[in-house]
Amino acid sequence: MERKKITIPDLKKMKEAGQKITMLTAYDYPLASALDQAGIDAILVGDSVGNVVLGYDSTVPVTMEEMLHHTKAVRRGVKYALLIGDMPFMSFNVSVEEAIRNAGRFMKEAGCDAVKLESASEEVIKTTKAIVDAGIPVQGHLGLTPQTASMLGGMKVQGKDKDTAQKIVDSAVALEEAGAFSIVLECVPDKLAQEITRKVKIPVIGIGAGVYCDGQVLVTHDMLGLYERFTPKFVKKYAELSKDIKEAAGKYIEEVKKGSFPDKEHSFVAKE
Repeated sequence: MERKKITIPDLKKMKEAGQKITMLTAYDYPLASALDQAGIDAILVGDSVGNVVLGYDSTVPVTMEEMLHHTKAVRRGVKYALLIGDMPFMSFNVSVEEAIRNAGRFMKEAGCDAVKLESASEEVIKTTKAIVDAGIPVQGHLGLTPQTASMLGGMKVQGKDKDTAQKIVDSAVALEEAGAFSIVLECVPDKLAQEITRKVKIPVIGIGAGVYCDGQVLVTHDMLGLYERFTPKFVKKYAELSKDIKEAAGKYIEEVKKGSFPDKEHSFVAKE
């Protein structure tokens, strides 16, 4: 059967049918193409590009121009997956008008199917509704929100006590009411994630939120063992590509130094 493009209604149908949704990040053409061909349901061009590709210490420095540059590359490699652009810090925080404009750039210039906004403050809820009303699908992001982690006490699990857990539940409901089509739920206890997943009708995608969510997302560079600076507890490494790259580069260096590469097989010889 011919594979079809994944749409937002498809994700909702998957939740209703109890089918798990898969999402990974991508930041360039070859990685996006590989994930798309592997059958991933959704690809997020995350502001995690700041950490794992650009070498920043956090996601905060990432700019709109950097996000658009990488998202355009990803778009060229994606045929089937739902493509979501992550709105970077301060791209949606200044005013509703600017937020709509920047969200529109992800759609018009980079070819996204949707955008993602971190946090669920009262202002972000209003902004989410405004962007949706402008005709742009929005995915929310609750729990640990790296862009504003300093306000949460750092990069740590959220919702461990009754009051903060209830705030996250209330925020999830508010995002659904604002028109968000999905929610990323990061670093919260699994039972809280289960409660939220049952309470809202939109898909809940977990990252460090346990098995009860409607789907899962990971930073691909973490999952592939390409980012060595830090590995979160919730990451399972399915490969150790950084090690493989070092070994391959080491072998290349050795052969060039010895003069064994290039050999005849990899050289062009003129006819005499």
